[in-house]
Amino acid sequence: MTERLQKIIAAAGITSRRAAEELILAGRVAVNGTIVTELGAKADPATDQITLDGAPVKPAETLYYVLLHKPAGYVTSLKDPQGRQLVTELVKEVDARLYPVGRLDYNSEGLLLLTNDGAWANRLMHPRHQVDKEYHVRVRGKVDQQQIKRLNDGIELEDGPVSGATVRLLKTDQNNDWLSVTIREGRNRQVRRMCAAVGLSVVRLRRIRYGNLTLGGLKPGEYRLLTKQEAAELDGPPPARSPRPGTAETRPKARPERHTSPRRPTSRAR
Repeated sequence: MTERLQKIIAAAGITSRRAAEELILAGRVAVNGTIVTELGAKADPATDQITLDGAPVKPAETLYYVLLHKPAGYVTSLKDPQGRQLVTELVKEVDARLYPVGRLDYNSEGLLLLTNDGAWANRLMHPRHQVDKEYHVRVRGKVDQQQIKRLNDGIELEDGPVSGATVRLLKTDQNNDWLSVTIREGRNRQVRRMCAAVGLSVVRLRRIRYGNLTLGGLKPGEYRLLTKQEAAELDGPPPARSPRPGTAETRPKARPERHTSPRRPTSRAR
């Protein structure tokens, strides 16, 4: 059965489908000894010899789905020109080449998914697959109701309007307020840019929920493996509503096995 080359490469757990397209365009992929540079090209992984930089592309034997509590001070990528710490360094005990599903920026923390299932990751990151992602955000100073209303009504960013966000005041203290921000898109630094658009400066940002998944009791730098059922449920239709954090709906039903990375987080967002 023939499939697009980028899909075959992603399913092998090498990289995401979008990154696989870049590999093809760069002339690094060959089928039966012939370099292929067309994104529409197909092959049969059962009968064709597919190589990347001369190495065979083989299906991933075991698929892993990892939920990591990303600490601040780690980069959500497979390499960093500046030599900063990578999130993949926190999951070295998993015997597979994992890559992040989406991203959290360097100074952000919280729930991050990693996998070697390229097809699954591609579906989750596709714009059509809109799933709730909830963040707890500490902002400098006090928040007024007009700012919250503007965020809920929808604001315009440089890369287009934002709609469908749910924002509410989570708690307040003497110097800073905390917001709960739920979005269904995954644009670069979206929550920070949304806050800046209404005059709010983010001091700390932590993702606490992705669909029906929560951090549970995981500490920064710890992770757990998702069950096949959890991965399948996340891959399905987005939830009809967003449960409030701290309610029975968002508490984990059982304490999952957790793993502590040998490299502890060394920095925090300021």
